[in-house]
Amino acid sequence: MDRYVVTVRRRGATDRDRFESLDEALVALEARLDGLVAPERRGAERGLAREYAPVQQVAVRGEIAGPAGLRGGVDVRGDGSAEAYTGRLRRRLVERGSGETAYEALRRALGG
Repeated sequence: MDRYVVTVRRRGATDRDRFESLDEALVALEARLDGLVAPERRGAERGLAREYAPVQQVAVRGEIAGPAGLRGGVDVRGDGSAEAYTGRLRRRLVERGSGETAYEALRRALGG
């Protein structure tokens, strides 16, 4: 039975994949988002009479959902930087340790 769902959202597209283990889901999430970082870089954009810098825009969002309400993911910003978070409705930023990537921080936070 598939226990973990990885959802990747980017402008105009949503993809979902299912995995048996959290480790498989985390590896797939990292591989998928790493392949989308360069094509999704953005410049400044205007909206609602404001200008949004690339770092303020979420270009790609990857989420993992699992049993017992496990939720977390990584937001890739328009400038290529990445932030890990846990939760779904109330996202909590995962602080990175020294030399830690967003994916490693997510793995640590989700217990993978």
